Amino acid sequence: MEKLCSFVLGRKRLVRMLVILLLLAGGGAIGLLIPNMDERNAYPGLPGYEANQQIMKTYGNGGYERPFVPVVTLPEGQRADSPESRAALGRAFDAAAEKIDARVASYANTGDPAFVGKDGRTTFGLVFGGPVEQGGLPGSALGEAPAYGPVIADAMRDALPPGSEVRVTGLDTLATGADQGGLNVPVKLVVTIGAAIVVLLYVFRSALAFVPLLTALVAVPVSFLGLLAVSPFIAVHETTVIMLPLFGVGIAIDYALILVTRWREEEAKGHHGDDAVRRAMATSGHAIVFSAGAVAIGLVTMVLLPIPLLRSLGVGGMMVTAASALVSLTLLPLLLSASGRRMEKRRAAGRGERPGLEREASAGRFWTGLARNVVRFRWLTALGSGAVLLALAVASFGLNLSVPTTDRLADAGAGRAGLTALTDGGVPSGALTSFDVYVPRGTDPARVAETLRGTDGVYAVAAPADGAWRQDGSAVLTVLPRDEGGSTAGEETIARVVDAVPDGTLVGGNVTQQLDYVDVTYTAFPWMLAALSLVTFVMLARAFRSLLLPLKAILLNLLSLGAVLGAMVVLWQWGWGTEAVLGIQPDGSIGTFVPVTIFAFLFGLSMDYEVFILSRMREEYDRTGSTREAVVAGVGRTGRLVTCAALILFCSFASMAAGGELDVSIFASGIALGILIDATLIRGLLVPATVAMMGRWNWWLPGWAARVLRVEPSPVRREAPGAEPGEPARAAAEPEPVGGAGAGRS
Repeated sequence: MEKLCSFVLGRKRLVRMLVILLLLAGGGAIGLLIPNMDERNAYPGLPGYEANQQIMKTYGNGGYERPFVPVVTLPEGQRADSPESRAALGRAFDAAAEKIDARVASYANTGDPAFVGKDGRTTFGLVFGGPVEQGGLPGSALGEAPAYGPVIADAMRDALPPGSEVRVTGLDTLATGADQGGLNVPVKLVVTIGAAIVVLLYVFRSALAFVPLLTALVAVPVSFLGLLAVSPFIAVHETTVIMLPLFGVGIAIDYALILVTRWREEEAKGHHGDDAVRRAMATSGHAIVFSAGAVAIGLVTMVLLPIPLLRSLGVGGMMVTAASALVSLTLLPLLLSASGRRMEKRRAAGRGERPGLEREASAGRFWTGLARNVVRFRWLTALGSGAVLLALAVASFGLNLSVPTTDRLADAGAGRAGLTALTDGGVPSGALTSFDVYVPRGTDPARVAETLRGTDGVYAVAAPADGAWRQDGSAVLTVLPRDEGGSTAGEETIARVVDAVPDGTLVGGNVTQQLDYVDVTYTAFPWMLAALSLVTFVMLARAFRSLLLPLKAILLNLLSLGAVLGAMVVLWQWGWGTEAVLGIQPDGSIGTFVPVTIFAFLFGLSMDYEVFILSRMREEYDRTGSTREAVVAGVGRTGRLVTCAALILFCSFASMAAGGELDVSIFASGIALGILIDATLIRGLLVPATVAMMGRWNWWLPGWAARVLRVEPSPVRREAPGAEPGEPARAAAEPEPVGGAGAGRS
């Protein structure tokens, strides 16, 4: 780090020119990326996805798209199975099919009595529309389909017998939210930047508050340059391009905040000019490098998954993290050096120090007092905060990644009225999650249909023989399950159908594809988590020169993740306070992508704060030899910094959560809650309490491990005597080298 700092300060003009060139190139990269964004949510290799793609390619509708279900109630005295009524129903459903270019199954074109209710007057059909734009986050995505309900009803009404009622239901007509067109990025950026300015002005109380913001505004375009460089190898999804600025502003300000704060501390201690910059880089600069590595390692989880959208998000997050660290370690020293020269001129003119600089000479009073109490009551603090986190983590075992079921969807409106009429007529609600089966050329569709009709859990199989259902020797069938696809019984029915079809026959459908996604993603996840933890352990062992601190950090991060997912269950499945706070009615389900994406982002961000705090504790321990003093001084010095950094990121994701779009709100609220939980219960209470509990064993790194890690060893030694919380500790009898996180043989 010292070499990098010397290079930057010794070649200021060259570094400035390089930063300007990178900024301009980043702007050009944005212009090249936006027209070539990938808007599809593709899942290559997943059987359900491949089936849906084949169905859409051959027939132009159905597959992943959920059906609209028109429910017709004929007038008193008329039955759906009479020739006149059947003909009228045929004309009505044909009109609906023509209106929205759909494929339709009903009693009229199947003759299947399963499409007629027990009263004889109630009948229904399945209307499969064309492809819906699936840009954005792939959760349940209910409500993204066009509002075809009224269009279908109007098209059918004129062809039905006078006095008939038609009400269109379906999962999308019952959705608790609607597609809001994604994130309004300019508005969200204004909110994020505004919150950042307020927080930074509170921290610095001078024009220096705008320096971290400037580094963020440079880092974000530079990150797009990296994204452009990898675009020939991965599909850059539009969600990545949308979210990258929002995430980038927060993470770049984080890194700048830690370096600027440390520089002000060095200035307040009497180290002026470039000397203060070098000292800040030697300590906080190391913390930024290791922090960026932690964030990148967390995002590797998404890069390794065979899902293009998640891979794109992971790569984008890594690029903006790397760009933020790069700009903080190059441009920021130049800005601080210039600010230092202005301060020297101010002193020479006899105008004294800048207002507020004296605050940096000592640790924050509030955080020092909190740390003293945490150390004094460490067991009670650990038990209390740990109990809250464990309670939330236990709630996470009830996490529901399935498609929402109708009992949690809209309880009023045409969609609910149609569903009520359907179920009152004896038709199971599973019909709303009907799914297609593609029968290839050479396979008898009638035989497949007969096999599926005998499969447990199947209510009916629609197999019309007209041109909309038979193309180029292939056929498409629609399976109507008794139980909804989002229920356990419905998922089991799909599994039985998959097992029952002959080789070459493909089972598609919305629920089938999501089940395949969950299976592939979360089956591999524990193995990736184990590998990720191992790599993180090695990196943090080098950073902290300890074996126990990295292990504790990983365990607390996993506890934090469990608590966040538990909070998601409380907020989005139990619905506690969701409508009151966000104005959105939850549907009892969490998007399939949410847990792994939240983990990838939060693992890195949590380690971000862990590195900041524990690096300072390690530094203070090396200076004093007292764990208690290390905890008090470490939290006192970094508490305000971590809180402010977390507050900026919290505002960034909270602004996303307030957008009104269900899937986006679920994801963003999860990140925001994770940041809040991590910065308070984890870093503010549990981390200092557990460090205080472990005492001198925190800092133990035996010689054999130090040789493997290529850092200086850290043997167990006696605590400095007479060091009570908050009191100055005498130096240890065997002082260790003082340096930033990760100092040693490297």
